[in-house]
Amino acid sequence: MTLGVILTASLMVLRRNPRPIFGLALIIMGVVTVSSLILVGVVTVTGVDRTLSASGADAATIEAGATVSVVLAALFAVALSLIGGSILQGIVSLEVARGALGEKLRLRGLWNAAKGRLGALIGWSALVSVATFLGFVVIAVVTALLFAIGGPAGIALGIFAIVIGLLLGVALLAGLGTFLALVPSALMIERLPLGRAIRRSWSLVSGSFWRTFGILALILVIVQVVSGVVTAPLSFIGTIAAGLLNPTGNETVAIASFVGLYVLTMIISVAIGAVTIVIQSAAPALLYIDQRMRKEGFDLELTRFVEARQLGDNSVPDPYITLESKNPRSTDPSPSTVS
Repeated sequence: MTLGVILTASLMVLRRNPRPIFGLALIIMGVVTVSSLILVGVVTVTGVDRTLSASGADAATIEAGATVSVVLAALFAVALSLIGGSILQGIVSLEVARGALGEKLRLRGLWNAAKGRLGALIGWSALVSVATFLGFVVIAVVTALLFAIGGPAGIALGIFAIVIGLLLGVALLAGLGTFLALVPSALMIERLPLGRAIRRSWSLVSGSFWRTFGILALILVIVQVVSGVVTAPLSFIGTIAAGLLNPTGNETVAIASFVGLYVLTMIISVAIGAVTIVIQSAAPALLYIDQRMRKEGFDLELTRFVEARQLGDNSVPDPYITLESKNPRSTDPSPSTVS
């Protein structure tokens, strides 16, 4: 599959089965966005209020506590976003897989198919998040030690460490992220254990690294640019609308206009975010199927299964369930399908 085919197929996921996919994405994005805004907003306002009302002796301690509280709230919001994104990615992967067989499941059917695998998917996301966080911690510690040297040399070395560390971190994330991009699909579609899903993804991407990286990177850029093009004018239009609605500068009207426009902007952003996250979740699943077709002749397996079902023959097993899925102790790193 080319970039255009995968992008078109990702959009078709929404068109083919919009109610469960877009509806679930909208609910997840809405819950994550609203919860994060409320949590971070309340913690920030409370911290600022406590800092401003603190006495001189306790100001530094209260300010430090408020900063830590905001950071923890932000990390919790990120964790909530990762959990929501993981659940949606799993559901979308299953929708892509069943759609390739001509099946159209409702949300309950997709949810039942995902049972028993969402925990593994969330665990995988947590593992990635912790590894990324530890990488930033290492960069921060090394930088702090270099800055502690003091003088122009320490400052120069600290800045150099930040630049090199970030460049190496981005390169490492891009490389490992590409090789492991198909782990969620292997977890959900083939129902493999985490360790075997990692090896499965690495095996499927090997030999097609740059193609996989290019497609995923370009899709990310395209959806972010389109999202930005749609949402960026909202602030400009909002500023003009606020002036037209409140030509006299009334404070009450100004606050009401700001709240109304902010809520409208958030609703539109959530809707656009729901579309973009579905596209970004569908692309790896499509690449997973494409790589299996290229390396395992998987298109023949899919065709055989669909033709058998059309003839009423239920003896042909599900092509997505491999020998390794049925026998987790199997030592075969990249099994073919059950015949």
